[in-house]
Amino acid sequence: MAGTVYVDADACPVKQEIYKVAGRHRWPVVLVANAWMAVPRDEDVRLHVVPEGPDEADKWIAAAAGAGDVVVTADIPLADRCVKAGATVIAPSGKPFSPDSIGMALAVRDLMTDLRSAGETTGGPRPFSPKDRSRFLSALHEAIVRIGRG
Repeated sequence: MAGTVYVDADACPVKQEIYKVAGRHRWPVVLVANAWMAVPRDEDVRLHVVPEGPDEADKWIAAAAGAGDVVVTADIPLADRCVKAGATVIAPSGKPFSPDSIGMALAVRDLMTDLRSAGETTGGPRPFSPKDRSRFLSALHEAIVRIGRG
């Protein structure tokens, strides 16, 4: 049973890895973005361009994804919506979001937002690394295999 890999594509650093792993398992990939971008000429990969506007890609992905699908995003509120819809959610760093972990991820995000709005310098995320890429490849493969087993 194949689901779909939905990708919050505008700033996703692991698109090539997604094509590789999803292609190996013959899963369709839907990249969702606010603007056109090049995608492989493959019948299992398509681009869905949403209208300009805040969170339009997130709204589309959250409405489309469900149980048996994988969502790739670094956006924690989107991850929360997709986890609640039953999708498997993975950050580009390979970090999984689950019903057990999403509450803490949202709390940390909200705390960091509050600190920044109070003028605190919080630094931002660490740079994306080869270890992150490797972790992501493994996490996506494992998620697809696990879903395929039912």
